[in-house]
Amino acid sequence: MTAAIQRPGLSMQAAAARLAEEGPNALPRPDRRSALRIALEVLREPMLALLLIGGVAYLLLGDRGEAMILLAFASFSILVTVIQETRTEHVLEALRDLSAPRALVIRDGARLHIPGRDVVREDLLVLEQGDRIAADAVLVEAADLQADESLLTGESMPVGKVAAIVPEAYPAVRAGGEGQPNVYAGTLVARGSGIARVTATGPRSAMGRIGDSLASLDTATPRLQRETARIVTWCGIGGGAVALLVVLLYGVLRGGWIEAVLAGIAIGMSMLPEEFPVVLTVFLAMGAWRIGTAGVLTRRSAAIETLGSATVLCTDKTGTLTENRMAIAALWLPSGETIALAPDLPLPAAYHPLLATAALASALEPSDPMEIAIHQARAAVGTIRMPTGPVAHAYALRPELLAMSNAWEQGDALTLSAKGAPEAIAGLCRLAPDQRTTLTAAVERMAAQGMRVLAVATAAPPDRNWAATQQGYAYALTGLVGLADPLRASVPAAVAECRRAGIRVVMITGDYAATARAIAAQAGIATGAVLSGDELAGLDDAQLAARLPTVTVFARIMPEQKLRIVQALKATGEVVAMTGDGVNDAPSLKAADIGVAMGKRGTDVAREAAAIVLIEDDFGSIVQAVRLGRRIYDNIRKAMAFIFAVHVPIAGLALLPLFLGLPILFGPIHIALLEMVIDPVCALVFEAEREEADIMQRPPRDPAEALFSLPMIGWSVFQGGLAFAMLAAVLLVEHRAGMPAPELRALIFFALVAQIVALILVNRSFNASLRDALVRHNGALRYVVVAIVAVTTAILFLPGAQALLKFGSIAWGDMGLALGLGVVLLVLLEACKPLVRRTVAGRAPAFLATPAVAQ
Repeated sequence: MTAAIQRPGLSMQAAAARLAEEGPNALPRPDRRSALRIALEVLREPMLALLLIGGVAYLLLGDRGEAMILLAFASFSILVTVIQETRTEHVLEALRDLSAPRALVIRDGARLHIPGRDVVREDLLVLEQGDRIAADAVLVEAADLQADESLLTGESMPVGKVAAIVPEAYPAVRAGGEGQPNVYAGTLVARGSGIARVTATGPRSAMGRIGDSLASLDTATPRLQRETARIVTWCGIGGGAVALLVVLLYGVLRGGWIEAVLAGIAIGMSMLPEEFPVVLTVFLAMGAWRIGTAGVLTRRSAAIETLGSATVLCTDKTGTLTENRMAIAALWLPSGETIALAPDLPLPAAYHPLLATAALASALEPSDPMEIAIHQARAAVGTIRMPTGPVAHAYALRPELLAMSNAWEQGDALTLSAKGAPEAIAGLCRLAPDQRTTLTAAVERMAAQGMRVLAVATAAPPDRNWAATQQGYAYALTGLVGLADPLRASVPAAVAECRRAGIRVVMITGDYAATARAIAAQAGIATGAVLSGDELAGLDDAQLAARLPTVTVFARIMPEQKLRIVQALKATGEVVAMTGDGVNDAPSLKAADIGVAMGKRGTDVAREAAAIVLIEDDFGSIVQAVRLGRRIYDNIRKAMAFIFAVHVPIAGLALLPLFLGLPILFGPIHIALLEMVIDPVCALVFEAEREEADIMQRPPRDPAEALFSLPMIGWSVFQGGLAFAMLAAVLLVEHRAGMPAPELRALIFFALVAQIVALILVNRSFNASLRDALVRHNGALRYVVVAIVAVTTAILFLPGAQALLKFGSIAWGDMGLALGLGVVLLVLLEACKPLVRRTVAGRAPAFLATPAVAQ
């Protein structure tokens, strides 16, 4: 840094006036919602309102057990939602903390440390290696300064900075460019030093504009939650209407209004769909726990199901597909020989001088990622030693010559080692035209493979009378060093798995097209078009939508363009998952259907904006999350199908006696007892079901397909209708045979329990297999069956229980009949599955239809 120039900076009075006028250098505090406000918003959800109303209704009826269960589920759901929503309120706070570190400024000619929030426009920032920059600024002095701007650009390579000739007139440009004088709030000084004049603070900085983008985005209510709320609302309205009609019909036809009210309550309880919100809450809560064991932290549980239906995965390159570090990938010698480095491949001796020269041209204690990679490669060889003494002389990187040299004493001789941009080294070596052509071709080949290329050269100074510049020596070209950000080992297999699952993988990166295309090829991303940020800027929304199906790589993309891409994909009906780790990714992570942040390398801002976080930064965890998401969705559909099916015979048996003039079979206590069987089955058995064998060979479900599709409802009603027909036939036959009402009630109740067990077994799997229905492993099912048997046995042998339920004693033959009805129902429904599959085939992905295998 040039010390001769005296810069007084702002006066303390001027700085204080500007701070009062423009506000602190911090992001504005968002209008945070209190926990009470969030709770009130949650209570407006129809399914939670029905849970609470149902619980209160049961409480008024004196059924405290069922009331407490419903109210406990409602309270748990509200608590979980409030906690999760409160956590999302911290997004801008994390961003604000990152954008306002402490700063060293020049005021009244003196240097002083101040809080980052007190930095104002026109302040002079003093920047040193390791500093986090407090505000957007333009350099007025720079000495070999490089900045790590990966928080804004997503790229791991530091970029060189130069001082502006006229700082006051220099326009703002995007982050990430080489040779620019602009520096940005929140970024790091990787090397060198400088003085910069502040141009923007707080919300006016590049970081602040990202914060504004985050604040303007609202997280949409998950599709599954909306569908469940809608069906619960309609079922609740329908059940209430039927219950009211039953009261009126019973009172008019039979004249007993008290009995009419009891019958109406029983019908309402049999049709009240409280299991739907219970299933959704429990399945997603358990899914969050299961997915956590796979190394994925779930911040919004509804995203698990959504991830299972994702159709497009937009992935960042740096830190997501790659390891976010530099490593030497290839070496080239002027003779034309090239070698690609690998961890288990020994480096031939012919390349040792090239690697040694590159190390000698680097700092002994490097902070630059490229120099760190060079020293790591040198150390891995083991036989290349560095001099023990200090550098005899050094030539720093300059804007007019992008090369640096270190002079070393080796015995009585002096050696000058240089590295830098290939064109700069070519000039120092004074290469002939044909040599330049050969060098340029080698550089282009390496760059096309996604490498950043450095040229290396040596010279022999005759004495210690050092030349003014590096051009004063005769350099000889030693070779080229190609550096790259290595691809994560798990990525190719994970991308292939995504493709088999019908998920289209798209790369969105701020890197150059050649590098992005090379990384995409290594990762196994499908070949397709590359769209640059400049090209994207020239497209309107309709043109972009037309290009999207053919593009697999977006290169040189700015943060606001990432957001536009995600929104355009969603507008075309895609279910979009977006991965990322930097501040620049936060708006698109929040806007996507599923934002996936990296846990280790990811910034706090990215993690707070995302729906799920990969704890170990393992891209392969995404595949496991997709698998679990699909399993959870399948199991939710199985549970929903069972709920629809089981309520048909329950409601039918509550209505049938009314229309046929028979004694009422079931009252509220019987329905409550049946619910004690149904609720654990929904919450435990179906949640624990393992995935179907073809779960990762299916294409994603159609985003427009409803959770409660007509094929699913039709199949469920058919199951329940068949069960009801069998029970109704037994009821009519036994009634005509003169069986007393208490014994008939007991027989039908036990037969209904047997058929409920049959419906559980039928809905465990989409496949038609008695073997799967009976022996498919599920530990929860065993416990539930044991509990059902225990309760049934208690009712059979405890006179008090029989009196409470108004049951009469039944013969063992009648119990055999009840069990036989369940067995017959199981066999019939399993036999019907192939027919149902053929009937609904083609409605992809139809319920019970064999899905097409993704290509």
